[in-house]
Amino acid sequence: MGTNATATPPTTADLMETVAAVGAAYFQDFAAAAARHGLNSSQAKALKAVREPVPMRALAGRLGCDASNVTGIVDRLESLGLAQREAAAGDRRVKIVGITEQGREVLERIRTDMVRAQEAFDSLDAEQRVALESLCRQVLPLLCATR
Repeated sequence: MGTNATATPPTTADLMETVAAVGAAYFQDFAAAAARHGLNSSQAKALKAVREPVPMRALAGRLGCDASNVTGIVDRLESLGLAQREAAAGDRRVKIVGITEQGREVLERIRTDMVRAQEAFDSLDAEQRVALESLCRQVLPLLCATR
């Protein structure tokens, strides 16, 4: 895929639309893979977010939802044996959520089942992979910064 030195660079709005389209397509693939393993996208995102144990309130923040919604999500993950809750050592009122070994296995199967994403990224050569990762690492902190 060659580049044209005289081509007009995309505008910020163009880039935003393209990145949004890539993100939406990736998320659709993720949601479909999660569904094949009996999880909805919120449950799968929560499972991914607790690879390291986190307090329930922090999990709500990571998922961008209310703490009361997280309770139902974690209840479902616990009932499937994919996550576990325990009281924090310093404050028994605080519940810490972590992934189980079975949950790690399901997450790995979800990633493997993301066929469209796998094919899309496999289509990139080594130089394109390095460039894409570098660009993502450059803009991600700016997108995640709080104001």
